[in-house]
Amino acid sequence: MKLHELTKNPGATTAKKRVGRGPGSGLGKTSGRGQKGQNARSGGGVNPVFEGGQLPLYRRLPKRGFSNYLFKKEYAVINVGDLNVFADDTVVTPALLKDTGLVKKQLAGIKVLGEGTLEKKLTIQAHKFSKSALEKINESGSKAEVI
Repeated sequence: MKLHELTKNPGATTAKKRVGRGPGSGLGKTSGRGQKGQNARSGGGVNPVFEGGQLPLYRRLPKRGFSNYLFKKEYAVINVGDLNVFADDTVVTPALLKDTGLVKKQLAGIKVLGEGTLEKKLTIQAHKFSKSALEKINESGSKAEVI
């Protein structure tokens, strides 16, 4: 089979519904919208959740639960393996991470995660550390300091 031999299956495409086009189409005059009324007008109709003036479902149901969305803290994350770009005995601070471009925004603080391995001896200052990150930092002989 070649590209120019491809065809659509029969019935896969149907002719466009040509409304308001004379007696043969069956959709002349009012174009299948009926006589007058809100739905006959252009731009007419009601939104899908409208229930004819009855109190809508989303207002009938009680409010439930608590959302912590407004109060959540989002940390800028960095992996242990990304810290290998620094020389030995460097003090890695949030400001240094921002200057080198490893972290774009500090957000609520910096969190160090344990992906990768650390091959340098560093002093890492951050707001939070994961358990695996602390293990890998201690294995490499580096120090982790919580700010």
